[in-house]
Amino acid sequence: MFSSHPCFDESVRSRTGRVHLPVASRCNIQCNYCNRKYDCANESRPGVSSVVLEPSQALRYLDSVFSRLSDISVVGIAGPGDPFASPDETLRTMELVGKKYPDKILCLATNGLGLCEYIDRLTELNISHVTITMNAVDPEIGAKIYAWVRLGNRVYRSVEGAKILFERQVESIRFLKERKIVVKVNTVVIPGVNYDHVLEVSRFCGELGVDVQNCIPLMNIDGAVWSDSKTPEKTEMDKLRSEAKNYIPQMEHCSRCRSDAAGMLGNDNGFEINRLLREAVIIRTTAERPNVAVATMEGLFVNRHLGEADFFCVFGMKNDKIVLLEQRPAPRAGTGDLRWLKMANDFSDCAAVLVSGCGQNPRRVLESSGMSVIILEGLISESVPCIFSGKELPKSLMRSPNTCDAGGCGSVGCKGAGSGCG
Repeated sequence: MFSSHPCFDESVRSRTGRVHLPVASRCNIQCNYCNRKYDCANESRPGVSSVVLEPSQALRYLDSVFSRLSDISVVGIAGPGDPFASPDETLRTMELVGKKYPDKILCLATNGLGLCEYIDRLTELNISHVTITMNAVDPEIGAKIYAWVRLGNRVYRSVEGAKILFERQVESIRFLKERKIVVKVNTVVIPGVNYDHVLEVSRFCGELGVDVQNCIPLMNIDGAVWSDSKTPEKTEMDKLRSEAKNYIPQMEHCSRCRSDAAGMLGNDNGFEINRLLREAVIIRTTAERPNVAVATMEGLFVNRHLGEADFFCVFGMKNDKIVLLEQRPAPRAGTGDLRWLKMANDFSDCAAVLVSGCGQNPRRVLESSGMSVIILEGLISESVPCIFSGKELPKSLMRSPNTCDAGGCGSVGCKGAGSGCG
Protein backbone atom coordinates (compact mmCIF):
# COMPACT_ATOMS: atom_id res chain seq x y z
CA MET A 1 0.00 0.00 0.00
CA PHE A 2 2.78 2.42 0.88
CA SER A 3 4.79 1.58 -2.24
CA SER A 4 8.33 2.96 -2.00
CA HIS A 5 7.66 5.93 0.26
CA PRO A 6 10.28 5.89 3.04
CA CYS A 7 8.16 8.01 5.40
CA PHE A 8 5.21 5.64 5.20
CA ASP A 9 7.10 2.35 5.02
CA GLU A 10 10.11 1.80 7.30
CA SER A 11 11.21 -1.25 5.33
CA VAL A 12 12.32 0.93 2.37
CA ARG A 13 13.94 3.81 4.29
CA SER A 14 17.44 2.45 3.75
CA ARG A 15 16.90 1.81 0.04
CA THR A 16 15.17 4.92 -1.23
CA GLY A 17 15.01 8.59 -0.34
CA ARG A 18 12.92 11.72 -0.80
CA VAL A 19 13.39 15.31 -1.85
CA HIS A 20 11.34 18.18 -0.47
CA LEU A 21 10.78 21.24 -2.67
CA PRO A 22 10.49 24.39 -0.49
CA VAL A 23 7.95 26.36 -2.54
CA ALA A 24 5.26 27.04 0.09
CA SER A 25 6.42 30.19 1.83
CA ARG A 26 3.28 31.19 3.74
CA CYS A 27 1.27 29.52 6.50
CA ASN A 28 -2.43 29.83 7.34
CA ILE A 29 -2.18 28.92 11.03
CA GLN A 30 0.18 29.82 13.86
CA CYS A 31 1.14 26.96 16.15
CA ASN A 32 2.57 27.83 19.54
CA TYR A 33 5.39 25.30 19.06
CA CYS A 34 6.51 26.66 15.68
CA ASN A 35 8.90 29.37 14.53
CA ARG A 36 9.71 29.12 10.82
CA LYS A 37 13.20 30.19 9.76
CA TYR A 38 13.98 30.05 6.07
CA ASP A 39 17.72 30.57 6.01
CA CYS A 40 19.13 28.24 8.61
CA ALA A 41 21.51 25.58 7.30
CA ASN A 42 22.37 24.07 10.71
CA GLU A 43 18.92 23.09 11.95
CA SER A 44 17.21 19.88 10.93
CA ARG A 45 13.50 20.21 11.64
CA PRO A 46 10.22 20.97 9.86
CA GLY A 47 9.66 24.59 8.87
CA VAL A 48 13.32 25.24 8.05
CA SER A 49 14.66 25.86 4.57
CA SER A 50 17.78 27.52 3.20
CA VAL A 51 15.74 29.11 0.38
CA VAL A 52 12.20 29.38 -0.94
CA LEU A 53 11.91 28.34 -4.59
CA GLU A 54 9.54 29.35 -7.35
CA PRO A 55 7.99 26.43 -9.31
CA SER A 56 10.36 26.81 -12.27
CA GLN A 57 13.31 27.04 -9.89
CA ALA A 58 12.11 23.94 -8.04
CA LEU A 59 12.11 21.94 -11.26
CA ARG A 60 15.59 23.18 -12.12
CA TYR A 61 16.77 22.23 -8.64
CA LEU A 62 15.14 18.81 -8.95
CA ASP A 63 16.97 18.19 -12.21
CA SER A 64 20.24 18.89 -10.42
CA VAL A 65 19.36 16.60 -7.51
CA PHE A 66 18.45 13.71 -9.79
CA SER A 67 21.70 14.12 -11.69
CA ARG A 68 23.54 13.40 -8.44
CA LEU A 69 21.23 11.12 -6.45
CA SER A 70 19.80 8.02 -8.11
CA ASP A 71 17.89 6.61 -5.15
CA ILE A 72 15.10 9.18 -4.81
CA SER A 73 11.57 7.78 -5.18
CA VAL A 74 9.54 10.59 -3.62
CA VAL A 75 9.09 14.27 -4.43
CA GLY A 76 7.16 16.22 -1.82
CA ILE A 77 6.22 19.68 -0.60
CA ALA A 78 6.35 20.17 3.15
CA GLY A 79 6.81 23.88 3.65
CA PRO A 80 8.42 25.90 4.96
CA GLY A 81 4.81 27.11 5.31
CA ASP A 82 1.67 25.22 4.34
CA PRO A 83 1.21 24.02 0.74
CA PHE A 84 -2.37 25.29 0.62
CA ALA A 85 -1.53 28.73 1.95
CA SER A 86 0.40 29.01 -1.34
CA PRO A 87 -1.79 26.77 -3.52
CA ASP A 88 -0.76 28.17 -6.89
CA GLU A 89 2.94 27.61 -6.23
CA THR A 90 2.25 24.16 -4.79
CA LEU A 91 0.04 22.87 -7.59
CA ARG A 92 2.13 24.39 -10.36
CA THR A 93 5.23 22.71 -8.92
CA MET A 94 3.50 19.34 -8.68
CA GLU A 95 2.27 19.73 -12.25
CA LEU A 96 5.78 20.42 -13.55
CA VAL A 97 7.28 17.53 -11.58
CA GLY A 98 4.57 15.08 -12.60
CA LYS A 99 5.02 15.84 -16.28
CA LYS A 100 8.78 15.51 -16.25
CA TYR A 101 9.10 12.68 -13.71
CA PRO A 102 5.92 10.58 -13.96
CA ASP A 103 7.58 7.62 -12.22
CA LYS A 104 8.08 9.50 -8.92
CA ILE A 105 5.73 9.35 -5.94
CA LEU A 106 4.21 12.78 -5.28
CA CYS A 107 3.26 13.78 -1.75
CA LEU A 108 2.25 16.79 0.35
CA ALA A 109 2.36 17.62 4.06
CA THR A 110 -0.27 20.09 5.26
CA ASN A 111 -2.34 21.13 8.28
CA GLY A 112 -5.44 20.34 6.20
CA LEU A 113 -7.11 23.74 6.57
CA GLY A 114 -6.98 24.69 2.89
CA LEU A 115 -6.90 21.29 1.20
CA CYS A 116 -10.61 20.68 0.52
CA GLU A 117 -10.94 23.15 -2.37
CA TYR A 118 -8.15 21.41 -4.27
CA ILE A 119 -9.00 17.74 -3.80
CA ASP A 120 -9.97 17.22 -7.45
CA ARG A 121 -6.73 18.86 -8.56
CA LEU A 122 -4.70 16.56 -6.31
CA THR A 123 -6.34 13.59 -7.97
CA GLU A 124 -5.61 14.98 -11.44
CA LEU A 125 -1.96 15.48 -10.49
CA ASN A 126 -1.69 11.89 -9.24
CA ILE A 127 -0.62 12.87 -5.74
CA SER A 128 -0.74 9.57 -3.87
CA HIS A 129 0.38 10.38 -0.30
CA VAL A 130 -0.74 13.22 1.97
CA THR A 131 0.27 13.96 5.56
CA ILE A 132 -2.02 16.05 7.76
CA THR A 133 -0.89 17.42 11.12
CA MET A 134 -3.73 16.86 13.60
CA ASN A 135 -2.88 17.64 17.21
CA ALA A 136 -6.33 17.54 18.78
CA VAL A 137 -9.89 16.41 18.12
CA ASP A 138 -11.22 18.56 20.96
CA PRO A 139 -11.32 22.29 20.05
CA GLU A 140 -10.83 23.23 23.70
CA ILE A 141 -7.43 21.51 23.58
CA GLY A 142 -6.72 22.77 20.07
CA ALA A 143 -7.27 26.33 21.29
CA LYS A 144 -4.23 25.93 23.54
CA ILE A 145 -2.06 24.82 20.59
CA TYR A 146 -2.99 27.35 17.88
CA ALA A 147 -2.64 31.12 18.31
CA TRP A 148 -4.78 31.78 15.23
CA VAL A 149 -6.25 30.20 12.12
CA ARG A 150 -6.72 32.10 8.85
CA LEU A 151 -9.42 30.90 6.46
CA GLY A 152 -9.92 33.13 3.44
CA ASN A 153 -9.47 36.73 4.54
CA ARG A 154 -10.61 36.18 8.11
CA VAL A 155 -8.57 35.24 11.17
CA TYR A 156 -10.12 33.06 13.87
CA ARG A 157 -8.74 32.59 17.37
CA SER A 158 -9.28 30.45 20.45
CA VAL A 159 -11.87 27.64 20.34
CA GLU A 160 -13.54 29.02 17.22
CA GLY A 161 -10.31 28.79 15.22
CA ALA A 162 -9.46 25.31 16.54
CA LYS A 163 -12.97 24.08 15.74
CA ILE A 164 -12.78 25.33 12.15
CA LEU A 165 -9.36 23.74 11.69
CA PHE A 166 -10.54 20.38 13.06
CA GLU A 167 -13.67 20.33 10.89
CA ARG A 168 -11.64 21.11 7.78
CA GLN A 169 -9.10 18.40 8.67
CA VAL A 170 -11.84 15.79 8.99
CA GLU A 171 -13.38 16.86 5.68
CA SER A 172 -9.96 16.73 4.00
CA ILE A 173 -9.24 13.22 5.27
CA ARG A 174 -12.62 11.97 4.09
CA PHE A 175 -12.10 13.46 0.65
CA LEU A 176 -8.62 11.95 0.42
CA LYS A 177 -9.73 8.47 1.43
CA GLU A 178 -12.65 8.59 -1.02
CA ARG A 179 -10.02 9.04 -3.72
CA LYS A 180 -7.82 6.19 -2.43
CA ILE A 181 -5.01 8.57 -1.40
CA VAL A 182 -2.77 7.28 1.39
CA VAL A 183 -3.09 9.47 4.49
CA LYS A 184 -0.69 9.85 7.41
CA VAL A 185 -1.52 11.98 10.43
CA ASN A 186 1.27 13.72 12.33
CA THR A 187 0.50 14.49 15.97
CA VAL A 188 2.83 16.71 17.98
CA VAL A 189 2.91 15.41 21.55
CA ILE A 190 2.90 18.28 24.05
CA PRO A 191 3.16 17.45 27.77
CA GLY A 192 0.57 19.24 29.83
CA VAL A 193 -1.45 20.16 26.75
CA ASN A 194 -2.39 17.15 24.62
CA TYR A 195 -0.29 14.26 25.95
CA ASP A 196 -3.30 12.63 27.63
CA HIS A 197 -5.41 13.40 24.56
CA VAL A 198 -3.22 11.78 21.90
CA LEU A 199 -4.85 8.35 22.19
CA GLU A 200 -8.20 9.97 21.47
CA VAL A 201 -6.66 11.43 18.31
CA SER A 202 -5.34 7.96 17.45
CA ARG A 203 -8.75 6.34 17.99
CA PHE A 204 -10.54 9.01 15.97
CA CYS A 205 -8.08 8.80 13.06
CA GLY A 206 -8.26 5.02 13.01
CA GLU A 207 -12.05 5.14 12.74
CA LEU A 208 -11.76 7.76 9.99
CA GLY A 209 -9.63 5.42 7.89
CA VAL A 210 -6.26 7.13 8.26
CA ASP A 211 -3.49 4.73 7.24
CA VAL A 212 -0.79 5.58 9.77
CA GLN A 213 -0.06 8.00 12.60
CA ASN A 214 3.25 9.66 13.43
CA CYS A 215 3.46 10.83 17.04
CA ILE A 216 6.18 13.50 17.22
CA PRO A 217 7.61 14.74 20.53
CA LEU A 218 7.52 18.51 21.04
CA MET A 219 10.76 20.26 20.08
CA ASN A 220 12.05 23.34 21.90
CA ILE A 221 12.45 25.93 19.15
CA ASP A 222 13.94 29.36 19.76
CA GLY A 223 11.39 32.11 19.24
CA ALA A 224 8.35 29.85 19.62
CA VAL A 225 5.80 30.41 22.41
CA TRP A 226 6.72 27.04 23.88
CA SER A 227 10.47 27.34 23.43
CA ASP A 228 11.07 26.37 27.07
CA SER A 229 8.31 23.79 27.49
CA LYS A 230 8.96 20.25 28.67
CA THR A 231 9.59 17.72 25.91
CA PRO A 232 8.38 14.12 26.28
CA GLU A 233 10.88 11.51 27.43
CA LYS A 234 11.61 8.56 25.15
CA THR A 235 9.92 6.21 27.59
CA GLU A 236 6.79 8.36 27.47
CA MET A 237 6.77 8.33 23.67
CA ASP A 238 7.35 4.55 23.56
CA LYS A 239 4.43 3.97 25.93
CA LEU A 240 2.17 6.31 23.96
CA ARG A 241 2.96 4.70 20.62
CA SER A 242 2.52 1.22 22.04
CA GLU A 243 -0.98 2.07 23.22
CA ALA A 244 -1.83 4.03 20.05
CA LYS A 245 -1.13 0.89 17.97
CA ASN A 246 -4.39 -0.50 19.28
CA TYR A 247 -6.18 2.08 17.15
CA ILE A 248 -3.94 2.84 14.18
CA PRO A 249 -0.52 1.73 12.81
CA GLN A 250 2.34 3.86 14.10
CA MET A 251 5.30 5.40 12.28
CA GLU A 252 8.32 5.15 14.59
CA HIS A 253 11.21 6.16 12.31
CA CYS A 254 10.44 9.85 11.65
CA SER A 255 13.54 12.02 11.25
CA ARG A 256 11.62 15.33 11.37
CA CYS A 257 12.87 16.47 7.99
CA ARG A 258 13.64 19.99 6.85
CA SER A 259 11.41 21.60 4.24
CA ASP A 260 14.30 21.34 1.77
CA ALA A 261 15.55 17.87 2.75
CA ALA A 262 17.03 15.63 0.05
CA GLY A 263 18.35 12.07 0.21
CA MET A 264 17.79 9.27 2.71
CA LEU A 265 15.83 9.84 5.91
CA GLY A 266 18.09 10.92 8.73
CA ASN A 267 20.77 12.37 6.46
CA ASP A 268 21.06 16.12 6.90
CA ASN A 269 21.61 18.20 3.80
CA GLY A 270 25.29 18.36 2.93
CA PHE A 271 27.24 21.13 1.27
CA GLU A 272 26.35 19.87 -2.21
CA ILE A 273 22.57 19.99 -1.65
CA ASN A 274 22.78 23.43 -0.07
CA ARG A 275 24.81 24.62 -3.04
CA LEU A 276 22.22 23.28 -5.48
CA LEU A 277 19.46 25.06 -3.57
CA ARG A 278 21.35 28.35 -3.72
CA GLU A 279 22.07 27.95 -7.39
CA ALA A 280 18.44 27.18 -8.18
CA VAL A 281 17.27 30.65 -7.12
CA ILE A 282 19.79 32.40 -9.33
CA ILE A 283 18.27 33.62 -12.59
CA ARG A 284 20.68 34.02 -15.49
CA THR A 285 20.54 35.13 -19.06
CA THR A 286 21.23 32.46 -21.66
CA ALA A 287 22.18 32.31 -25.32
CA GLU A 288 18.50 31.77 -26.18
CA ARG A 289 17.34 34.51 -23.78
CA PRO A 290 20.14 37.06 -23.58
CA ASN A 291 18.09 40.07 -22.40
CA VAL A 292 16.11 41.35 -19.39
CA ALA A 293 12.86 43.35 -19.41
CA VAL A 294 11.99 45.88 -16.70
CA ALA A 295 8.70 47.57 -15.81
CA THR A 296 9.69 51.13 -14.95
CA MET A 297 8.25 54.64 -15.01
CA GLU A 298 11.42 56.62 -15.66
CA GLY A 299 14.14 54.09 -16.46
CA LEU A 300 15.88 54.22 -13.08
CA PHE A 301 13.74 52.07 -10.78
CA VAL A 302 11.79 48.85 -10.96
CA ASN A 303 8.52 50.48 -9.94
CA ARG A 304 5.65 49.41 -12.18
CA HIS A 305 3.21 46.55 -11.86
CA LEU A 306 3.21 44.15 -14.79
CA GLY A 307 -0.37 44.94 -15.75
CA GLU A 308 -0.07 48.73 -15.61
CA ALA A 309 3.13 48.99 -17.67
CA ASP A 310 2.54 50.25 -21.20
CA PHE A 311 6.17 49.59 -22.12
CA PHE A 312 9.18 47.70 -20.81
CA CYS A 313 12.82 48.71 -20.91
CA VAL A 314 14.80 45.86 -22.43
CA PHE A 315 18.44 45.58 -21.36
CA GLY A 316 21.17 43.54 -23.04
CA MET A 317 24.94 43.24 -23.35
CA LYS A 318 27.03 45.17 -25.88
CA ASN A 319 30.82 45.27 -25.79
CA ASP A 320 30.73 43.61 -22.36
CA LYS A 321 28.51 46.36 -20.96
CA ILE A 322 24.87 46.33 -19.92
CA VAL A 323 22.97 48.77 -22.12
CA LEU A 324 19.37 49.79 -22.75
CA LEU A 325 18.47 48.21 -26.07
CA GLU A 326 14.97 49.65 -26.46
CA GLN A 327 11.64 50.57 -24.93
CA ARG A 328 9.39 47.76 -26.09
CA PRO A 329 5.59 48.25 -26.00
CA ALA A 330 3.47 46.03 -23.77
CA PRO A 331 0.64 44.03 -25.34
CA ARG A 332 -2.77 45.68 -25.33
CA ALA A 333 -4.78 45.35 -22.11
CA GLY A 334 -8.21 43.78 -21.90
CA THR A 335 -7.59 40.53 -23.76
CA GLY A 336 -7.26 38.14 -20.82
CA ASP A 337 -4.70 35.37 -21.17
CA LEU A 338 -4.10 36.33 -24.79
CA ARG A 339 -2.29 39.38 -23.47
CA TRP A 340 0.20 37.30 -21.53
CA LEU A 341 0.61 34.77 -24.32
CA LYS A 342 1.44 37.64 -26.66
CA MET A 343 3.88 39.08 -24.13
CA ALA A 344 5.56 35.67 -23.81
CA ASN A 345 6.03 35.72 -27.58
CA ASP A 346 7.05 39.38 -27.89
CA PHE A 347 9.61 39.06 -25.10
CA SER A 348 10.87 35.55 -25.90
CA ASP A 349 14.44 36.93 -25.95
CA CYS A 350 14.19 37.90 -22.25
CA ALA A 351 15.29 35.59 -19.46
CA ALA A 352 13.31 37.60 -16.92
CA VAL A 353 10.93 40.49 -16.46
CA LEU A 354 11.38 42.64 -13.35
CA VAL A 355 8.19 44.17 -11.95
CA SER A 356 6.97 45.72 -8.70
CA GLY A 357 3.88 43.52 -8.66
CA CYS A 358 2.16 40.78 -10.63
CA GLY A 359 -1.02 38.73 -10.49
CA GLN A 360 -0.88 34.94 -10.29
CA ASN A 361 -2.37 34.25 -13.72
CA PRO A 362 0.03 36.31 -15.86
CA ARG A 363 2.89 34.98 -13.81
CA ARG A 364 1.83 31.42 -14.52
CA VAL A 365 1.54 32.07 -18.26
CA LEU A 366 4.89 33.86 -18.54
CA GLU A 367 6.80 31.36 -16.43
CA SER A 368 5.31 28.49 -18.43
CA SER A 369 6.90 30.06 -21.51
CA GLY A 370 10.33 30.04 -19.85
CA MET A 371 10.49 33.65 -18.65
CA SER A 372 11.10 34.30 -14.94
CA VAL A 373 8.89 36.92 -13.30
CA ILE A 374 10.82 38.71 -10.54
CA ILE A 375 8.93 40.93 -8.12
CA LEU A 376 11.07 43.58 -6.50
CA GLU A 377 11.39 47.31 -5.95
CA GLY A 378 14.58 49.34 -6.20
CA LEU A 379 17.22 50.67 -8.53
CA ILE A 380 17.59 48.94 -11.87
CA SER A 381 21.34 49.27 -11.43
CA GLU A 382 21.15 47.08 -8.29
CA SER A 383 19.09 44.29 -9.80
CA VAL A 384 19.62 43.88 -13.54
CA PRO A 385 23.41 43.36 -13.31
CA CYS A 386 22.82 40.38 -10.97
CA ILE A 387 20.96 38.53 -13.71
CA PHE A 388 23.66 39.18 -16.29
CA SER A 389 26.41 38.11 -13.88
CA GLY A 390 24.58 35.10 -12.38
CA LYS A 391 24.46 36.46 -8.83
CA GLU A 392 21.69 36.20 -6.27
CA LEU A 393 19.41 39.23 -6.19
CA PRO A 394 19.65 41.35 -3.01
CA LYS A 395 17.02 40.19 -0.54
CA SER A 396 16.39 43.80 0.48
CA LEU A 397 14.84 44.43 -2.94
CA MET A 398 12.58 41.38 -3.12
CA ARG A 399 8.84 41.65 -2.55
CA SER A 400 6.17 39.06 -1.85
CA PRO A 401 4.72 37.46 -4.99
CA ASN A 402 1.36 37.01 -3.32
CA THR A 403 0.12 40.60 -3.10
CA CYS A 404 -1.23 42.72 -5.91
CA ASP A 405 -1.41 46.34 -4.76
CA ALA A 406 -1.04 48.31 -7.95
CA GLY A 407 -3.69 50.67 -9.23
CA GLY A 408 -5.55 50.49 -5.94
CA CYS A 409 -6.34 46.79 -6.33
CA GLY A 410 -4.86 45.88 -2.97
CA SER A 411 -6.08 42.30 -3.06
CA VAL A 412 -4.15 39.19 -2.15
CA GLY A 413 -4.28 36.62 -4.91
CA CYS A 414 -5.22 38.98 -7.75
CA LYS A 415 -5.63 36.76 -10.81
CA GLY A 416 -4.65 39.33 -13.42
CA ALA A 417 -7.47 39.27 -15.95
CA GLY A 418 -5.51 41.13 -18.57
CA SER A 419 -7.47 44.36 -18.20
CA GLY A 420 -4.83 46.59 -16.68
CA CYS A 421 -4.21 45.19 -13.23
CA GLY A 422 -2.51 41.95 -13.76
